[in-house]
Amino acid sequence: MTDLLLENLSVGTLSHVSLAVSGGQVFCLSGPSGCGKSRLLRAVADLEPHGGRVSLSGTDQQNVPAHQWRRRVVMVPADSQWWFDEVGGHFPADTGARLPSALGFSADVMGWPVSRLSSGERQRLALWRALALQPEALLLDEPTANLDTTTTEIIESWLLEEIRRRQIAVLWVAHDSGQIHRVANAHYRVHGTELEVIHGSD
Repeated sequence: MTDLLLENLSVGTLSHVSLAVSGGQVFCLSGPSGCGKSRLLRAVADLEPHGGRVSLSGTDQQNVPAHQWRRRVVMVPADSQWWFDEVGGHFPADTGARLPSALGFSADVMGWPVSRLSSGERQRLALWRALALQPEALLLDEPTANLDTTTTEIIESWLLEEIRRRQIAVLWVAHDSGQIHRVANAHYRVHGTELEVIHGSD
């Protein structure tokens, strides 16, 4: 069983953050803009200096080269980064043939220029790009912020199915209370310098 463990993590104004997320679980984080939610995800991904300890299945973050850690603990930021001109350059060669229908694309999207993609299309493809890495943990920063209500619920259902089937441990930053109710095993809100539990793990 995969376990993502945060012990007394501190980053920015946040301190004493301790969480244990098992494989297949989704822990949602909420709070006002600028309170440190994204920085917390970046610390877990080893993208930002921090105090405390992060481990995955008993392996300490500090004992793994950063690039290897980020293939196991994959972050999907609110604004995804694209560095090749074509969509397909960001994916393994056979990804187009395996595109889930929930994403709403045909296989020829792999030949599209990235400049053609809307913000919502980038967000959906960034999620598939992250899952293509076969992560053990996912860090999702408002992954459906640019999607309409219907598409959001389709993507949520697909993501939850993948998370449970693959037993991925997930931290998911969300603002919408309806979404949190639908996807979260536990919900934590940033309150001052710490996380307060709104509802705990099932």
